[in-house]
Amino acid sequence: MTATHASPDHSLDSFGDAAASATRVTPGNALRPEDIAVRPDKPSDDVAEYALRLGDDSLILAQRLSHWISRGPELEEDIALGNIALDLLGHARSFLIYAGHTLGRSEDDLAYWREEEEFRSAWLFEQPNGDFGVTIARQLIVSIYQHLLYSRLVNSSDTMIAAISAKALKEVDYHRDHATQWTLRLGDGTEESHERMQAALEFVWPYVDELFDEDALFERLGDAGVRPSTLREQFDAEIAAVIDEATLSLPALPRAMGGGRRGLHTEHLGYLLAEMQVLARKHPGATW
Repeated sequence: MTATHASPDHSLDSFGDAAASATRVTPGNALRPEDIAVRPDKPSDDVAEYALRLGDDSLILAQRLSHWISRGPELEEDIALGNIALDLLGHARSFLIYAGHTLGRSEDDLAYWREEEEFRSAWLFEQPNGDFGVTIARQLIVSIYQHLLYSRLVNSSDTMIAAISAKALKEVDYHRDHATQWTLRLGDGTEESHERMQAALEFVWPYVDELFDEDALFERLGDAGVRPSTLREQFDAEIAAVIDEATLSLPALPRAMGGGRRGLHTEHLGYLLAEMQVLARKHPGATW
C-alpha cells in the first residue's frame, strides 16, 4: 500500500511533473504492516500507548486527505494527495498493529471500533480541510514535525518503533517537499493566493503548540520515545525559513486548548469517525 518515492525535483517549474510521476515501489525488504502483524514483538504498555498516538495522528490525517481525491485543484494533486494519504495510512497501520499486540486488538478494531474519546490524535489532524491553502498549511506543519520526529525515532531503543519510523521517514521527506513547494507557490504567487495562504496559516496555527506538549508518558518511555519539546527549536527554524521565503508572516495567535492525547477532541472528530467507521459498524465482520 505504501512505498518509497523517487527523490523529488526541488524546482518549482518541475514540481508538478514530480508530483505526478513520483516512482512508488515496494522494496522486497521493506517493513510492511503485514510483517508486523505476524511478528512476536509485544511492546510495553507505555510503548503501546505511544504507538497508538503516532498511529492515530496518521490515521486521522489520512482520512482527511482522502477527501481531496477527485476534488483537487488539478489532476496531479488528486494523485499527489491521494498518495500522501496512502503513505499515512500505511504508517498508521504499522503503529496500530504494533500497539494492538499489547492491547489485544487488531488494526481494524482500533480504527473502526473505538469511540471518539479513545482516540489519541492531536487536534491539528482532525481539523477540516478548508480550501486547498488550509490543507497545504496543515501539511507544512505536520510534515516538518513528522520528519523531525521520525528522524529521531529511527534511534529508538524499541526496535519496532525504530523500524517503522525508518520507513515512514523516507515517505515523509516527500510530504515535506510537496507542502513546501505549494506554500512557496501560493504565498509568493498572486495577491489573492498570498492573502488566502496567510489566512490558512492563521487558521491552523493555534493547533501547533499541542504537538510539542509532554506528559508523564515521556518520563516512562525513556529512549523508546522522543520528547516533543526537544523538536520545537528546529521546527520553528525550519518552518520560519519556508514562511519567510514564501513572503508570508508567522502568525502570533493564542494556542487552542488541545487535549487530544487525553481523548478530548473538537467536534470535528466525531463527524470524521462517523464516516470512516460506518461501513465496518453497519456490516460487522464483512470481508471482500
